[in-house]
Amino acid sequence: MQKWECPCGYIYDPKEGDDEGGVEPGTPWEEVPADWVCPKCGAAKEDFWKVD
Repeated sequence: MQKWECPCGYIYDPKEGDDEGGVEPGTPWEEVPADWVCPKCGAAKEDFWKVD
């Protein structure tokens, strides 16, 4: 599954999800809620980019 990076350097890894943000492990980026924000800096989902 594709990882996504925030401008602050946080990496969203679908294998890990974001427990505190209510995103279960195994959740692909496409299924992360649109109103989810970075747990480190609060950036919007739309500010992330794909990690190669």
